[in-house]
Amino acid sequence: MRIAIVTGASSGIGEAFIKLIAGEDYEKIWVIARREDKLLALAEAYGKEKIVPVSADLTDPSSIDIISRKLSEEKPVIELLINCAGMGKRGTVEDNSLEDITDTIELNCVALTRLTKVCIPYMITEGRTFKTGPRILNIASSAAFLPQPGFNVYAASKAYVESFSRALQFELRKHNIGVTTVCPGPVKTGFLKKATDNKAGEFTGIRALCAADPDKLAKASYKACKRGRGLYVYKISQKALHVASKIIPSAWILWVEKVTMKQF
Repeated sequence: MRIAIVTGASSGIGEAFIKLIAGEDYEKIWVIARREDKLLALAEAYGKEKIVPVSADLTDPSSIDIISRKLSEEKPVIELLINCAGMGKRGTVEDNSLEDITDTIELNCVALTRLTKVCIPYMITEGRTFKTGPRILNIASSAAFLPQPGFNVYAASKAYVESFSRALQFELRKHNIGVTTVCPGPVKTGFLKKATDNKAGEFTGIRALCAADPDKLAKASYKACKRGRGLYVYKISQKALHVASKIIPSAWILWVEKVTMKQF
């Protein structure tokens, strides 16, 4: 059985990926998120015979064990793994709760790494070329390029995702498995609302101009993934930030962030 697995599937970028790949030739798509009602709605929308809801809170380490057991029982061939689940909280480390900080690291770093680890054995197949081999697509962020005061733990967690994924790309090449790291900037989803505890629902200023549509992001990212791209930075504005982060001293950019974001 050839399957795709998508985390964070119930909303935002994850849901955009489900909408995109539902018509592809995967026999099953395992959709992973906390809210079972949202997952069941996806099954209704895109086909109960194809969509397999897996309700799991990935901030709980035991959830990966549940998925691992399901893989062991069904022994599918994983053609595509999209690690889309993520969270972050605006505010300083001093002000953020210990629970929010821990959950951010558990979801963005630990769960992504552990799920990837348990999926790899089901992606290694014989007789495949790199062009036709399985794919892993990890959603990082342009926040990975630089430290971000006021969004510290989130940015640091995405720096981990970028570093982990890019190294994994080289480790898995011998198995003809492609790993693509996607780094978008702001995306028009419910993420900001959750990150600010409902204090802000929409991006403003320069971030509003840079904000990406999740459907367009998913389409472009999937295309880059299928082509075997290692790093895909979405939108010209974020490509410019990526270049700037390599040639301009971090202290200068952090000063600009301080002024433009008015955090301190």
